[in-house]
Amino acid sequence: MKKYYLLKRIVFFSILIIGLAQTSCNKKNITINELMLELQDGDIIFQTSLSAQSKAIQLATHSKYSHMGMIYKKDQAIYVFEAVQPVKLTPLEVWIKRGKNEHFVVKRLKESDKVLSPEVKLKIKELGKQFLGKDYDIYFEWTNNRIYCSELVWKIYKQAANIEIGKLETLEDFDLSNEVVKKILVERYGDKIPNNEIVISPESMFNSEKLITIFEN
Repeated sequence: MKKYYLLKRIVFFSILIIGLAQTSCNKKNITINELMLELQDGDIIFQTSLSAQSKAIQLATHSKYSHMGMIYKKDQAIYVFEAVQPVKLTPLEVWIKRGKNEHFVVKRLKESDKVLSPEVKLKIKELGKQFLGKDYDIYFEWTNNRIYCSELVWKIYKQAANIEIGKLETLEDFDLSNEVVKKILVERYGDKIPNNEIVISPESMFNSEKLITIFEN
């Protein structure tokens, strides 16, 4: 009989723990102020951009999300470190309002409390300084002369923590068949499309098994 009640208690607490874990990773009803208290340096945030090239990125990568950045906490405020024109820190509220329907998703590295030590978080910010003020890279080249959104986050994580988030691909790995995509390619490259250029997409990073979703509105 004692074994039976012990088993029931184990099952009950297992269900309770699972329920709490699911709740903590799916907080869709909390306010922005509550979310800001939970955000950490290094969290990665995604949205659907309203920029001219957003639709082409979505079609080429088969992804809902076309823009992303990294959470920075500074002077008791929350910013998104992002590659736009130029690379800069944008207040979180401003960044959210700039996206389609103000929808966004925040993801975090698995076991971030173990991997992202205070020293690594500091290194992330220090390494980010090399990109601050750089021009946005409309050609998606794998250089540091100019930089685009997913490249910025990928390279900072790689340099600061030796972590590769998402799979590196080449331009020819994407779906380039849609007319919207073709138009953008011709505008930027003419008839010399760099099919072998290394690229990291928001979609690849969004679907990385190394990340967990902590918030989606």
